[in-house]
Amino acid sequence: MADLIVHNARITTLDAQLPSARAIAVSAGKVLAVGPDADVMAYADDRTLVIDAHARRLIPGLNDSHTHLIRGGLNYNMELRWDGIDSLSDALALLKAQVARTPPPQWVRVIGGFSQYQFAEKRLPTLQELNASAPDTPVFILHLYDRALLNRAALRAVGYTRDTPDPPGGRIERDKAGNPTGLLLARPNALILYATLSKGPRLPPDYQLNSTRHYMRELNRLGITSVIDAGGGFQNWPDDYAVIRKLHADGELTVRIAYNLFTQNNGGERADFERWSEMLQPRAGDDWFRHNGAGEMLVFSAADFELFNEARPELPARLEPELEDVVRLLVTKRWPFRIHATYDESISRILDVYEKVDREIPFDGLHWTIDHAETISPRNIERVVAMGGGIAVQHRMAFQGEAFVERYGAEAAMHTPPIRRMLDAGAPVGAGTDATRVASYNPWTALHWLVSGRTVGGLALYRDANRLGREEALRLWTQGSAWFSSEQAVKGTLGVGQYADFALLSADYLSVPEAAIPDIESVLTVVGGRIVHGGKDYASLAPDLPPPMPDWSPLNLHREPLPGPPVVVASAPHLPGGHCRTHGHGHGARHAAPPGDVQGFWGALGCSCFAF
Repeated sequence: MADLIVHNARITTLDAQLPSARAIAVSAGKVLAVGPDADVMAYADDRTLVIDAHARRLIPGLNDSHTHLIRGGLNYNMELRWDGIDSLSDALALLKAQVARTPPPQWVRVIGGFSQYQFAEKRLPTLQELNASAPDTPVFILHLYDRALLNRAALRAVGYTRDTPDPPGGRIERDKAGNPTGLLLARPNALILYATLSKGPRLPPDYQLNSTRHYMRELNRLGITSVIDAGGGFQNWPDDYAVIRKLHADGELTVRIAYNLFTQNNGGERADFERWSEMLQPRAGDDWFRHNGAGEMLVFSAADFELFNEARPELPARLEPELEDVVRLLVTKRWPFRIHATYDESISRILDVYEKVDREIPFDGLHWTIDHAETISPRNIERVVAMGGGIAVQHRMAFQGEAFVERYGAEAAMHTPPIRRMLDAGAPVGAGTDATRVASYNPWTALHWLVSGRTVGGLALYRDANRLGREEALRLWTQGSAWFSSEQAVKGTLGVGQYADFALLSADYLSVPEAAIPDIESVLTVVGGRIVHGGKDYASLAPDLPPPMPDWSPLNLHREPLPGPPVVVASAPHLPGGHCRTHGHGHGARHAAPPGDVQGFWGALGCSCFAF
């Protein structure tokens, strides 16, 4: 008999045997039955939790094939998110409100996930605006991977003066007297941005546990049930995985995680993977937390970047011997691997190495991945398919499309990345975000980009030939992504025997107006048959979650009155049908403050998206 039944739903199963259904039954964490209401209700007894979907759309749980959940979770409670905010004036109002409640020596930080083109003003804040908003509290704003803005208090906190030299690959902008202005530029290396960010205060371990739980709940609220974590700089195994491992051991994960290990030592990459391959067997772990191989960094010499406002990098001659050395080791150990590669020129050299190794030590079905692949050529797509590889794409062009068009032209942008060509060639393709720094973690922003071909600023990038249908795009976020953790047999559809991972949506993804897709969220998210999020009519089913820590966290900002007079903002109050592109248009109803009250929180700011 069933543990859980959801009926009166419009279910998109993505299972070829039964593409649509009205009800789903769950037992022992897996799909027990799918079909008409009457047939599925036969599996109910007095122990079964029965939920009426009220004719909402139900889909397989979304699976981000390339993100950075483990790193992002450690810091989520400290970050003020500008994801989806339509107006710079709104963003600055949120910043000022957070500054007023952030105690010294803490910082206010906005760490990626937004683009200047999403704002009505089509620009970033000026340093003068930052200093006026925060004369004494350090403020650090990271914009994509290209720059950071620091106010004067942040410059003092990190100790940058006229005597501080520019690091290799980065630039500290200076005034006529040689003093730092507060603008840091990745020219072209982002190390200056992350090295500066690392100087800020960190959360203690118990707060990091809390922060990661809140970040997972936020992903659940958006319908995400699985991710593949692509590692990251300063993310060493096993020390920097202590928080996520404890959450797993305590049964507190609400997102399934397959994690890749990212080398940390330029010049010592093989030593990293030799050490780790002695510690971990391929795919060690369980259905909630599983090792997924190497990457996205395999060797530093092969790492290009995606700053489309900068020229394409020329990778060094040592790429081939260093990459060959590491790939030989990984194939011998039967470790899956993935590699960050934006440009076709980089991919060509990488594939030369792979083909050489494959001839001598056959890959023989080992899953390997090219990540990003914005400008991959048809010939290189064919080479990937011939060797059994896959391509993981993300919506980075939704945030950087304007910069790409400015440098390379609109014609070149029409197939960047060439997703239709990948699919037509038979390549496994999975979708993701590369969140949280270079793009938003919101899967609906990514699905909107796949379907509409538009950036978050509204620029139309693609003709119909490189746009996907809605169900086709959904498949990339479910079945497609499952391939990249070798789990296509157990997740990605709602067929009998598959994991019971699904999301009941706030609006019908398959029929809402295209512009409304980014406003969708999940009102009921289930992972392994367990309810991990409930909203709207299902809020009472949501599991308890402790309050965000610390108490000054931006997630708590909506609980307190704003200081000072009402703020006048450029956008309309955030009523249903508004233009928030991160958290949907329904969350205002959860709070008592009426949006029409200009003295209240909702009327003053229009949207409290940063608080979730």
